[in-house]
Amino acid sequence: MSTAIPPLGLLLDVDGPIASPVTRTIGIRSIIDDLVALAGSGVPIAFITGRSDSFIRTQVVAPLIEAGLSDDARMFGVCEKGGVWFPISSAGVGEMVVDETVALPTDFTEEIRELVADRFSDTMFFDETKRAMISVEQRTDVSEARYQAAQSSMNEAAFAALLRHGLGARFGDREMPDAEGKVSFRVDPTIISTDIESVKLDKDRGAERAIAYFAENGPLPRVWRSVGDSRSDYLMADQLHRQGFDVAHVDVRPSDGVLERPYPVIIEGDAIHDHAGAIFLGHWVETLGLRPQRSAR
Repeated sequence: MSTAIPPLGLLLDVDGPIASPVTRTIGIRSIIDDLVALAGSGVPIAFITGRSDSFIRTQVVAPLIEAGLSDDARMFGVCEKGGVWFPISSAGVGEMVVDETVALPTDFTEEIRELVADRFSDTMFFDETKRAMISVEQRTDVSEARYQAAQSSMNEAAFAALLRHGLGARFGDREMPDAEGKVSFRVDPTIISTDIESVKLDKDRGAERAIAYFAENGPLPRVWRSVGDSRSDYLMADQLHRQGFDVAHVDVRPSDGVLERPYPVIIEGDAIHDHAGAIFLGHWVETLGLRPQRSAR
């Protein structure tokens, strides 16, 4: 275990700042190379995402290993907004933990699967790789406008299904408690999907999990940056701020509205999504004096 205090720590959302929300892949080569370089210098890096472990394994971890992820990299994955977590190394994804206490009932999950197949399969698909939450995602061959029109109807159908099953639920500003007065689940739309999930799941929970993991295997940096494209991604920086770290949040989709926070919020000029993420990572590679050798595909 290294005793040197790292100069930086990173908590990264995946869709948006790392992977393109259009192609759902890491399409900018420098992102992979810069992540490998930063990890190789001792920077702890956690991916805090609503994506499944399967997605992270194939679309993030595999390219990092191919590019030469170091054996002593301090890297961690928190998927499904805190419902699934695991270490990441040059050997791949390590032992995975699933929080079964936040999972949706099996009969409800089956109803949503059938709903998508019967009414919405021309615009979206049911993500079979999720373990603790439900995600219904836009098909990549469908336009944004067409998907958003269908998504609105699907969201309403999902909220109604939660209530029929007696599950206290929240959707936007509407909230319907269960028979015990509790709200346990929510319908949470994003630009490419709708998540149906426990209200206990969110990016601050994922951040807390990642920081605890890094604290167990080495010193923690004082300086942290979180990066995301949704307003909920600010919760990663909120958690770091509560714990007393020097933190700033990088918003790669500021058009949704930059939030007022007691820490700096960084915007990478006119760049958005993974282009902004690439600029941010490149800045830190230069700042830390790293010169990664770009590997060929």
